Amino acid sequence: MTRAPAKQRLRLLSCNILAGASVQRYRQYVTRSINAVLPGRSKLENLDRLAELLPQFDVIGLQEADAGSLRSGFLNQTRYLAETSGMPYWSHQPNRPLAQLSHTANGLISRLEPQVVIDYPLPSRIPGRGALLARFGADANGLAVMIAHLSLSAQARAKQLGFIAEVLQDHPHAVLMGDLNTDAHSPEMQHLFERCSLQPPVHPVLTFPSWKPKRALDHILVSPEIHIEKVWTLPQAFSDHLALAAEIQLPAASHRSTR
Repeated sequence: MTRAPAKQRLRLLSCNILAGASVQRYRQYVTRSINAVLPGRSKLENLDRLAELLPQFDVIGLQEADAGSLRSGFLNQTRYLAETSGMPYWSHQPNRPLAQLSHTANGLISRLEPQVVIDYPLPSRIPGRGALLARFGADANGLAVMIAHLSLSAQARAKQLGFIAEVLQDHPHAVLMGDLNTDAHSPEMQHLFERCSLQPPVHPVLTFPSWKPKRALDHILVSPEIHIEKVWTLPQAFSDHLALAAEIQLPAASHRSTR
């Protein structure tokens, strides 16, 4: 009798890093506002602390990473985190450039080699939001991971989640992770779940604000054949959001495809 291949477990991490800035009180958005546009040693030290933890994970999605502007000392923060942590693969999706002061990006860092990485601009009245799709495996059974940072406006989020649903409905083994700026029970999120196979979280995890979490704004959502074994937040606060982690179990077909 031929034994079925063992199912593969992966560890995922989604982290809004706020360009390396550490915010521990609401008032610091104002009192440390000058730090938002200037480089500083504290930002690099903050990134170094995060880099120490990244080898625990297989696929990492970043939001609000700086792509290389004044506020980061012209450092591509996704690349820096990948190289500092010793992770072999990285990619990023620059968006919302503001002169030379800031250049926000979504980032992907991975232990697995992606077959393809696709940048999608997301619909919005003010351009600049995007989603990064990485496909692991060459066939339809492969794993598709989308990293996104959605708008603050519910109307814009509804359009963005509609677009994401349209893209992911073609992928039977899909993950959506990122700072979605809304909880799982909002009308726009319910619309997402109705239009594609992604499942609502069983137990949403509070991630914002990092110093006293009251809202579940960051999510790791999966399609039905992917099993989430556990979800947790990292105890360290690297920005105004707690980093959200999940351990998932892939179905055997997806496992064979991504090896």
